[in-house]
Amino acid sequence: MTLARLDNSAARRLFMQRHALLEPPSGGAKGAELLQLLTRLGFVQLDSINTVARAHDVILYSRRASYRPQHLSDLYHDGGALFEHWTHDAAMIPMAFYPQWHLRFQRDEKLLRKRWRNWRRDGFEQQFKTVLSHIRDHGPVSSSDLGKDEKKGSGGWWDWHPSKTALEYLWRTGALTVVGRSGFQKRYDLTERVIDAGLHAPSDPLDPADTVDWLCNNALDRLGFATSGELAAFWDTASAAEARAWCQAAKARGEIEEIEIEAADGSLRKSFARPDTVSQAADLGPAPGRLRLLSPFDPMLRDRKRAERLFGFHYRIEVFTPAPKRQYGYYVFPLLEGQKLVGRIDMKAERSADCLAVTALWSERGVTFTAPRIKRLEAELARVARFVGVGRVVFANDWLRAAV
Repeated sequence: MTLARLDNSAARRLFMQRHALLEPPSGGAKGAELLQLLTRLGFVQLDSINTVARAHDVILYSRRASYRPQHLSDLYHDGGALFEHWTHDAAMIPMAFYPQWHLRFQRDEKLLRKRWRNWRRDGFEQQFKTVLSHIRDHGPVSSSDLGKDEKKGSGGWWDWHPSKTALEYLWRTGALTVVGRSGFQKRYDLTERVIDAGLHAPSDPLDPADTVDWLCNNALDRLGFATSGELAAFWDTASAAEARAWCQAAKARGEIEEIEIEAADGSLRKSFARPDTVSQAADLGPAPGRLRLLSPFDPMLRDRKRAERLFGFHYRIEVFTPAPKRQYGYYVFPLLEGQKLVGRIDMKAERSADCLAVTALWSERGVTFTAPRIKRLEAELARVARFVGVGRVVFANDWLRAAV
């Protein structure tokens, strides 16, 4: 049987469309419109590094140029429309999805207790009652409010004291909810005081099989096409075996089919998709020509191998790589133009100097930064400067470089 095929150009456009990047970065960026964007993406990853702006803010700015960090804060703190938890990493997630996280709580309860017992965190289980009682009596806390006399290990910043470990465990397993951050330090409160009872303690809890069905369906809708492994990895709750079984059952029911996806190098890869995916992709228009900045943690780039197959763009973040061994830089931002990733830029917001300082830009192989393209880059960097609140863009002398 001959499988339907998505050529590489159509596959790129479909993938970008599902990630809200096939449209110009315009439109509403707060309140209900921002929540609609977050729901479309599924979640937005959080990260503490702030060389230009935090990852979640850059992700949202890339899709809505009028977005400002306060808009997400308003939705989270004042609107109660989001909750913070874990997918493949810490993320901001629409509150409507909260019931689907009960399976995650249950699985983390077993996984983390076993893992953390062997991770230099002796004594954290004995702190559960103490931590919960303290929060019940005194209100929300951060890790700095507890365990002042407790000893940390010697393994570095990840060696939390027992009460900090207890806080994280109780959050990851659903007893506590993050209600905000001071700087980037989480503040925790009792879930029963934060989340509506119908969500955190439903009278008719979801069956695990129903949650797996939701996870796989919603992952596929946000990816456009995927292998069973990619479906499992999207939310990182369903196991690989569960995703494989779901794909087999959904295919037997006619809900999905196998198609071939052409990679950037011309190779073919089988993936699952909805039966109308190929025709939908054919109807998609071209990507906007505007050059725009992406976060290293952008949803389109989160799966590095998938991004490399589709776009021919090899990317690895080098924050944990010693400076002499870095190929590019500490925190380098990919640049998207149309449906191509055309380069990567190393820059930092120097707020004391009121400038966005560009150290280097490396073009991708086959891409030349001509005068018109540089003009588009300068326009985007001027917009980024306004976004992060600095007054000008400053380029190093040797900033424009060829691909490594």
